[in-house]
Amino acid sequence: IFLTLLIKIIPLYLIILLGYVAGRYLKTQKETVARLLIFIIAPAVIFNSVLTTKLSVSVLSLPILFFLLCCLICLATFSIAKKIWSDPTKNILAFTSGAGNTGYFGLPVAIALFGPDIAGLVVISTLGFVLYENSLGFYITARGNHSAKESLKRVIKLPTIYAFLIGVIINLLGVKFGQGYFDFANLFRGAYSVLGMMLIGMGLASITDYKFDFKFIGATFLTKFIIWPLIISLIIFVDSNTIRLFN
Repeated sequence: IFLTLLIKIIPLYLIILLGYVAGRYLKTQKETVARLLIFIIAPAVIFNSVLTTKLSVSVLSLPILFFLLCCLICLATFSIAKKIWSDPTKNILAFTSGAGNTGYFGLPVAIALFGPDIAGLVVISTLGFVLYENSLGFYITARGNHSAKESLKRVIKLPTIYAFLIGVIINLLGVKFGQGYFDFANLFRGAYSVLGMMLIGMGLASITDYKFDFKFIGATFLTKFIIWPLIISLIIFVDSNTIRLFN
């Protein structure tokens, strides 16, 4: 599995490199690419994934579960980090502890491991992270400059929410689409991963002064690679031995 995954993700890192080249030498504006992803491509991917996934209580509970986990880990990290850092580092650490590149990077990795049939579940789960990033995550990051009301307005404007709800409604109504639609919709999923990974490279290209904060990186790695896996493993263990909400 490790070798299979390694072979599959190498092209993703090459796409990051291409994004770096585009940002550094072609002067591609990452803000424009980000707008395309947020307002056009991501809603299309979420809509299609919800539409093509067999919905159930367990499936619909996934975005709620991940949203709550993101918020819990973010708040816990913030309460600890403010005792260590007095500058905005604590806000950035709290945000990143709850967030992750679950869409652009996570989706192709999940498909590499489990096949394309799992894409719908992954994208539906990703919605929980998107909601966190644009609500509590946004508020924590910009705390002191923006209010909770402004954060709520941002969430309301987020098209992915409406794409998710419309997809659920059409799915439950049993509306069928032809093969032509699916051929068209699959193009967005590819664009979602490619542009998302290139966006990381463009972000790196805009950095002119590199300096490694090992204390910050260590704290981030702690939440990403120890706390998150432990919590998810605990949820799986408890669920498999009690209510069995997830198959």
